[in-house]
Amino acid sequence: MPTATRAHAGATHTPVSASTAVDKEQKGSVRRPFDRSAHVFVAGGRGMAGSAVWRELRREGFTNVVGPGSADLDLRERRDVFDWFAAMRPDVVVLAAARVGGIKANATRPAEFLSDNLRIQVNVLDAALEHEVERLLFLGSSCIYPKFADQPIREEALLTGPLEPTNDAYAIAKIAGIVQVQAVRRQHGLRWISAMPTNLYGPGDNFHPEHSHVLPSLIRRFHEARQTGAPQVVNWGSGTPRREFLHVDDLARACLHLLEHYDGDEPVNVGTGTDLTIRELAEMVAEVIGYRGRIEWDADQPDGTPRKLLDISRITALGWAPRIDLREGLRQVCAWYVDRLASGDLRH
Repeated sequence: MPTATRAHAGATHTPVSASTAVDKEQKGSVRRPFDRSAHVFVAGGRGMAGSAVWRELRREGFTNVVGPGSADLDLRERRDVFDWFAAMRPDVVVLAAARVGGIKANATRPAEFLSDNLRIQVNVLDAALEHEVERLLFLGSSCIYPKFADQPIREEALLTGPLEPTNDAYAIAKIAGIVQVQAVRRQHGLRWISAMPTNLYGPGDNFHPEHSHVLPSLIRRFHEARQTGAPQVVNWGSGTPRREFLHVDDLARACLHLLEHYDGDEPVNVGTGTDLTIRELAEMVAEVIGYRGRIEWDADQPDGTPRKLLDISRITALGWAPRIDLREGLRQVCAWYVDRLASGDLRH
């Protein structure tokens, strides 16, 4: 494997030696459990996904996990990121950091979603390459796929059609991250991989009234309506789009599973393999919250992609499967939300 110039320091990257080659049991699969003393950097470790990855790693016996918050390390600042890598020298990186938001936030602030996510990704990935991090997992999003992709969506659908316009800026940033991971694999031989989770929910979510995703938005709206005795709740869109929802703790298990069992160029979908309409979701949230008023829909507001269900055959072939049922997961998250709201310890 030829050497290549590294992006930041101008030194050459040492090719991966034969002794570190991966024994593949099938295309893309590996069997290499991590040393639980490995130094793991969870970028975005204070966010919903990153904190879930942190919890999973600690449950699995990892003793050296770091994940500074944005107040301690702004991943948009390139010099700060490179200095942090030089000081900490992680063995493994999980890139879960991102600027995220619901359909309104994506549609009204696309420049921020594009710029912030590109800077976060490029800085972390370049610094990881500079310090020869052998194992890295980049977390993308199911919004990378075309708006009208065949269902369920296979990984091969990437770049085969136009994106959903309401979140195309965010999607382009995530696609760039996938391509950078693939480029590093080709040029430098590092065992970096990408995972594409479906819609996530769980403790630590963003419940902002304007910037949150659909499920936390519904939880907040129905809880407030129950508290105030509102006779009706009006939701965006027609309620007919179909979506898939994955508990963030299941995603965290998938991340570790992929790091220990997958080594391939192609991204890997992570989901449940089942979906429901937004109308059905709203009814389920109302039931769990205990709201008994009317549920209405504002069809003048955008629906987004008609359906987004991931084909998860690639990851299930590697031995992973989701464990948390949506209704049970909703009960847990609603209880978490009410508890944090009462204590005043709630993000947004």
